[in-house]
Amino acid sequence: MPLPRSAAPLHPWVIATAGVLLALITAVLVFPGTSTSLEPLPFLVVTAAFFVTETVSLHVEFRRQTWSWSVSELALTIALVEVGGIWAAVARALGLGLSLAVQRYAPAKAVFNMAVAIVEVAVAVVVLQALPFDGIDDPISWLYLLVAVFAADVVGTPLVVGAIRLSGGNPSRRLWQELLLPIAVVGPFAVSVAVVAMMLTRQTGWAAVLIVPAAVAVIVLFRRFARVAGEGHRLQRVYEFARRVEQVGSDEDGTLRIVEAVKELLNADRVALWLPPYLDEEPRLVVATEDGRAWYDGPGDPDDLIRRRATDGSVDGPVLVSLARATEAEAAALARRDAEDLLAAPVATAAGEPGYLEICDRRSDALSFADGDRSALDSMLTHINAAIRQQQLLSQIRYDADHDRLTGLPNRQRLAVEIDQLLGADPVAGRAGLILAALDNYTEVTDTLGHAASDELLLVTAGLLREHAPPQALVARMEGEQFAVLLPGLSLAATERAARRLREATSTRARVAGLDLEVTLSIGVAAAPVHGTDAGTLMQRADVALLAGAGSSGVASYHPVLDQQSLRRLQLGTELESAMVEGQISVVFQPIIDARTSDIVSVETLVRWAHPRYGAIAPDDFIHLAEQIGRIGPLTDHVLDLALARCRKWLDQDIALSVAVNLSARCLGEPDLVDRVRRALRRHGVPGELLTLELTEGSVVDDSVRSSTVLADLHALGLRLSMDDFGTGYSSLSQLRQLPIDEVKIDKSFVLGMSTSQGESFIARSIIELAHNLGLRVVAEGVEDELTRNLLAEMGCDKLQGFLVSRPLPDDRLESWILARTGVRSAIPGTPHRRLFVRT
Repeated sequence: MPLPRSAAPLHPWVIATAGVLLALITAVLVFPGTSTSLEPLPFLVVTAAFFVTETVSLHVEFRRQTWSWSVSELALTIALVEVGGIWAAVARALGLGLSLAVQRYAPAKAVFNMAVAIVEVAVAVVVLQALPFDGIDDPISWLYLLVAVFAADVVGTPLVVGAIRLSGGNPSRRLWQELLLPIAVVGPFAVSVAVVAMMLTRQTGWAAVLIVPAAVAVIVLFRRFARVAGEGHRLQRVYEFARRVEQVGSDEDGTLRIVEAVKELLNADRVALWLPPYLDEEPRLVVATEDGRAWYDGPGDPDDLIRRRATDGSVDGPVLVSLARATEAEAAALARRDAEDLLAAPVATAAGEPGYLEICDRRSDALSFADGDRSALDSMLTHINAAIRQQQLLSQIRYDADHDRLTGLPNRQRLAVEIDQLLGADPVAGRAGLILAALDNYTEVTDTLGHAASDELLLVTAGLLREHAPPQALVARMEGEQFAVLLPGLSLAATERAARRLREATSTRARVAGLDLEVTLSIGVAAAPVHGTDAGTLMQRADVALLAGAGSSGVASYHPVLDQQSLRRLQLGTELESAMVEGQISVVFQPIIDARTSDIVSVETLVRWAHPRYGAIAPDDFIHLAEQIGRIGPLTDHVLDLALARCRKWLDQDIALSVAVNLSARCLGEPDLVDRVRRALRRHGVPGELLTLELTEGSVVDDSVRSSTVLADLHALGLRLSMDDFGTGYSSLSQLRQLPIDEVKIDKSFVLGMSTSQGESFIARSIIELAHNLGLRVVAEGVEDELTRNLLAEMGCDKLQGFLVSRPLPDDRLESWILARTGVRSAIPGTPHRRLFVRT
């Protein structure tokens, strides 16, 4: 257990003075009765022995304190026998003082260590006086010497630990072990060597010829022991660092914890980590210092000499710069940091530009950075690089969830958050204008020139809006041909003026697909608080205004009278039930194949509404409408019946083909959902394993859903649960461990750009690997070319869906497609039904 931390650290000279007083008291009490005449030669020999043995040390660090273990017991044993009493204490104080001066110890600590040395000699003298010690001729006297030296070490160690505690440290059990272990191991060995040396010397002076090489060998072995112990300590530090880094989070606090771990495990005064800009993040300098500073001069400067040397690839491994061996330019770089020693290294990032890590000054009062620390940092960098890349991967996923994949602009979800945050900061006086803009000729360009051309037109429009929107504005991409511009602090009148200026500025001709096309926008305007005080209301009313703007002068502001145009939605709501009965609402099926065998493993069921007056109605429009008016349950049952009826027909043809049905988040909150699904399976005679329910990411991680048993109850029916559009929400794969999910579907926004973007491939591969580690199957939707298919197959993706396989097809065309494109495999042993596969 660590000792309690002292209330306030004492000044080093206060501790040193206390040590000197203790040494004086001890010397006065012990040495007057042991005075002997000084013999110069033995005195000089033992003084030199103390200097040599104290210089060859094994260092134990504890924050700013460094405790050194040596084979000084060898010199102490000789001194007790040859010069005795006070002269042994003087010889040790002189030898130790010279050694500490050579090692550049702080004066206060050197004085304290010399005082402790005098106390240790006094303790050894008292023990020998208490025992019948009479020279080294009697073997029992060897034991007396060992006891005396052991007593000296046992008394000295608590004094050192006490000084560490008084200076602000909090010694742990591990520190005690590192301090006491040499007493038990090194002490007896040193005493034995000293006794042998003295006995041989007394036999003949020529024994020195044997003793000196033996003493040198002892010192060399101890140095080797010290080096091995140091390497072991460094390995332990790297292991502890890896364990700590594994536990850090993916936010900014996680990066700071990495930096603090480097600082702690390298016992450094300061550590700085500079990371280049990534996605929408600015460059970051994360600093951990002893004095709590969040910045210091040097690491954030791209022209800094040491940073350039560490990151330009010209040096293999970390760079070590020491003031004692620095050039003039290096000394200047150290001076701007107020540092004497520095370790620097590049950090791998996903931004294409290396980051930069530097460690300034060891906190130890006796040690500085050396090659061993370079090796330790080099090993740590493996874990640092992995942690930074993981954080950036998660940042990429979160960024993609908040941004449009094509234009890089914030999406509808992000816009809603920004509006609510802006208005929530001042609910009473908060003002904001919202401009909703739509490309007038988007549909014509798509139908005439294709999606690639319309995407190019969207990129041109996004650039124009960025260029001409006010500096404080937030430009976002909604969906399809729609964009939004959020204007903080503007009134309705100011927003209307800004909208007209924006429409004029963006009305131009642009080169798209080799043609000069006209770019014109229809704009709808709404403003808070006059038109609403939350994101949902404001965006809905700007959308209503956009409908009016498209049919008039090009710019229109919301007015309650425009809600009359919403009668169409109201009429659709009243016709929803009859549309299902009359067959206006039908389904289409899109095949899903096994990525390895090309077996058709499932078909996704997609709902369509062919209205007799309004024509084809977008599924998002009427599904959202059904949710709002509380009719999503009957609509889901209708789609489920059509899907299971199709599955039953295949079963009657001795073919097992699973059907997938999308389940709205609202349905998961309906208390009778499980019973309705069970009855539908029984009604059509379809086993549960041939039904997959696809759930949105937001519905799965909703607290009310996670706290209920609805997912487990559905899974108990034997059917499979799939998370649709994974990667566009805020869930993580680790959350899926707690839920009965069988598979995830990678959102098509990640898949469509795989053949041209290495970043998209990296994200897809990461999702596949993480999902497989959790025992989940992976479906990739949006597969439109062979290259993407091959990439996904190489990554181990289980299933594929997209235009490359087939577009969504109505029932009759699906049957024709099956006849034309597929073959039949015999049933797998143990299963009764045949399988379909896509012929190549």
